[in-house]
Amino acid sequence: MKIYFSCSIRGVRHDPETPQLLIDHLKGYGEVLTEHIGQVTEEFEAGISEVEIFNRDVAWLEEADVVVAEVTGPSLGVGYEIDIAETLGKPILCLYEETGKKISAMILGNEGLTLRSYGALSEAYEYIDGFLSSI
Repeated sequence: MKIYFSCSIRGVRHDPETPQLLIDHLKGYGEVLTEHIGQVTEEFEAGISEVEIFNRDVAWLEEADVVVAEVTGPSLGVGYEIDIAETLGKPILCLYEETGKKISAMILGNEGLTLRSYGALSEAYEYIDGFLSSI
């Protein structure tokens, strides 16, 4: 299974460790095409243009069997990736941590997405397991 994992990169990350932990869990189900986003550093985007990033990520979305997005931190890019994936007919799981902050109504109100809130990371793992097992 090829998995496209999405989370805020340039925007706010509510917890910088969570993406890598989710990616590590997803690897148990197949290839995570975007595993590099778990460890964002200053050199992360060095030497690659925005056009190259866009083209690469769209190609990965087309290649992916499923999309898992961590949507706790607001991100225009994540929202755009979710839209592309939805247009491509990909199954999409959106996870968000119960922080008391509001998640976009465009995500919460979209009945075409599987949306799950989690308190502990173990809950997120359970949602991932159930979602990917059903595909």
